Amino acid sequence: MKSGFVTILGRPNVGKSTLLNKILGQKIVITTDKAQTTRKRIKGILTNEKGQIVFVDTPGVHKPLNRLGDFLLDEAKVAVPDSDLILFLVDSSDAAGKGDKWIVQNILSKTEIPILIVLNKFDKINNPQKFEQNLQSYKQLFDKNITTVNISAKTGKNIDVLLDNIYNNLPKGDLLYPEDVLTEETMRDVASEIIREKILLNTQDEIPHSIAVVIDNYIELENIDKIYATIFCEHKSQKGILIGKNGSLLKTIGTQARVELEEIVEKKVYLDLTVKVEKDWRKNEKTLKMFGYDSIEQ
Repeated sequence: MKSGFVTILGRPNVGKSTLLNKILGQKIVITTDKAQTTRKRIKGILTNEKGQIVFVDTPGVHKPLNRLGDFLLDEAKVAVPDSDLILFLVDSSDAAGKGDKWIVQNILSKTEIPILIVLNKFDKINNPQKFEQNLQSYKQLFDKNITTVNISAKTGKNIDVLLDNIYNNLPKGDLLYPEDVLTEETMRDVASEIIREKILLNTQDEIPHSIAVVIDNYIELENIDKIYATIFCEHKSQKGILIGKNGSLLKTIGTQARVELEEIVEKKVYLDLTVKVEKDWRKNEKTLKMFGYDSIEQ
């Protein structure tokens, strides 16, 4: 039996969270087409007859522009040293770009941990020559030979091949978690992320990056869970947009989040949402820690 930690690393929007959800067979990480959807390391645990893989999904890596950006980069960096294997997930429909080069130069070139280049979205390329050119552009980022695997995180194509490659690189060992555990996330974490996902899906421009969701209280009763949450934004104008005319957008966000949460907990959910302004919170170290974005946490 084999077991170990596998970090999923890559630029924003290459499909890291989509891949983890597909491997586990259910949603444990929120996914949207917006950058910075994933803000924290999230563990997803796959257990089967071959052993156990503890996947660590990380925020999309990019050069930080503020204190929140520093935290996102730290979240990716701290996951690497504890890994037995790194999946460098890339978008194979494009050649390697500046973001991919930055990741290799600043993170991957500094580690001796085995790396797999996982070329996602390979089914989107109909031109074999173009695909081969893109593949070579990623391999050339490294000064040593790196194994590659072609997959589609969306459809699940070649996920079995990827898992075989992962197990081949893991050490022998006992289970790290009980076999029925899928993630370390609590329901407070899940509720916060689902609310944030619905905001991302229902807003545009700067708002998705400017919000944070804090669960003020989570009360579990036999027939209903009561959740009280605050949505923080940076400017008064954003608060008006989030609430919407006569509260319409906030109601939509709340309804969508409540329906999904009810499916997860398999009972009724009462969800109370409040919107508050916390000016420039992404630049404020103290506020970032208050919202749970604490780079010191390991």
